[in-house]
Amino acid sequence: MLRLSVCPVTTITRSGGARAADRLEIAALVAAAVLLLIVAPALLSPFRLNLLGKFLAYAIAALGLDLLWGYTGLLSLGQAVFFGLGAYSVGMYLKLEASGGKLPDFMEWSGLSALPTFWYPFASPWFAFGMAIVGPGLLAALIGYLLFRNQIGGVSFAIITQALAVIFSTLFIGQQPYIGGTNGLTNFSTLLGWPLADQTTQVHLYQATVLGLLLSLLLARWIVRSDFGRLLLAIRDAEERARVSGYDPAWPKLVVFVVSAALAGLAGALYVPQVGIVNPDALGVTLSMSMVIWVAVGGRGSLLGAVLGALFVNAAQSALSETFPNVWQYAVGGLFIATVLVFPGGGLGLARWSGSRMAGRIAGLRSPTSPKAEPVAVSDGPVEVPEGSS
Repeated sequence: MLRLSVCPVTTITRSGGARAADRLEIAALVAAAVLLLIVAPALLSPFRLNLLGKFLAYAIAALGLDLLWGYTGLLSLGQAVFFGLGAYSVGMYLKLEASGGKLPDFMEWSGLSALPTFWYPFASPWFAFGMAIVGPGLLAALIGYLLFRNQIGGVSFAIITQALAVIFSTLFIGQQPYIGGTNGLTNFSTLLGWPLADQTTQVHLYQATVLGLLLSLLLARWIVRSDFGRLLLAIRDAEERARVSGYDPAWPKLVVFVVSAALAGLAGALYVPQVGIVNPDALGVTLSMSMVIWVAVGGRGSLLGAVLGALFVNAAQSALSETFPNVWQYAVGGLFIATVLVFPGGGLGLARWSGSRMAGRIAGLRSPTSPKAEPVAVSDGPVEVPEGSS
C-alpha cells in the first residue's frame, strides 16, 4: 500500500523559502520606491518625468484589471469607463478652479448662463478626488450586481463591458454644453492653488502617483494572498466546483469588480493633472483594449507583470511614435499577437521560464557525475507501486 508522509524538515525548508521570497519582494519594492521617488526626478528631464508619471498612472489601472481578469477570470473590455470617470471628476474641479468662480469657457461658448447643479460639489477638491474613486466603484457595484446575480460572465461579460465603453464615450461626446463634448476639459491652471506649469508641482504630482501605485500594489498583494484571493483563483479555475462547494461566486466577483473600478478611477484622477486634458477618448474602447494589451504583455495573473507591462508597452509606444509615427500601432498590435501565440504567460512568464531553464542547466553542470534517471515505461494499464515506496 502506498503511504505518503510529510517530512518536518521539508516543511521548514519550504516555509523558510517562502519567507525569503517575501523578504526579497519587499526589498525589491523598497528599492523600486527609492528609485522612482528620488533617483528618477533627479535624472530625468521634466518631459520624460511627466511621461513616466503618466505611465505609472496607467500601471494602477492595469493592476486593477489584472485583479479582475488575471485572478478572477473576468475580462473587462470597458475598464476605461472607470478610468475616464475618475479623470473627469478631477478635471471638473480643475476647470472650476481655473475659471476663478466664473462660468467655464466652453459653457459660455455653448450658450449656458449658469453653472449646472451637478457641477457645484466638484468645487471641493476633497469631493472631486473622493468621487474619482467612489464614483467608479458605485457604478461597478450596480453593473456587477445586475450581471453576477444572473450568472453572466465569460464572453458575455466582455461584450457588455465593451458596450458600456461605447455608451459612455458616445454620451460624453454629445454633452458639449455640460462637459465639453469632443474637446473635453482642458486649460487647467492650478491645483490647490499650486501652478500646474511649475516644475515643482509636476514633481509632487509624479511622486503622488508613485505612492498611489505602491499603495495599490500593496492592497492588491494583500488581496491575492488572503483566503479571499484563493477563492478568486478557485472561481477562475473551476467556478462550478466552487459553487458546489458552498460558495456563491457572485459576491467575490462583485467585490473584485468594485476594487478594480476604484483603482481605475484613482489612476484617472492622478493622470489628469499631469496630462492637462481629459476627453471622451479616456472612456472609450481603444483605451480599454490598450489596458488588456498591457496586462497580457506583462503577464496575466501576476501583479508585477501587469505593472511592468503597462510601463513597457507605453514606453515602447512613445519611442516608436517619436521615431516611426506611421507604424507604431502595427508594432503594438504585433506585440499583442506574439504574446498570445508565442508566450501566453506574458513577459514575466517568459522570464521565469528562461530563468528555470538556466537554473536547470547550471545545476546539471555542477553535478556532472549525478546518475541519470532511468526511463519510465508507460502503459495503458494500472501502474503498480512496490511496497515500501513513498
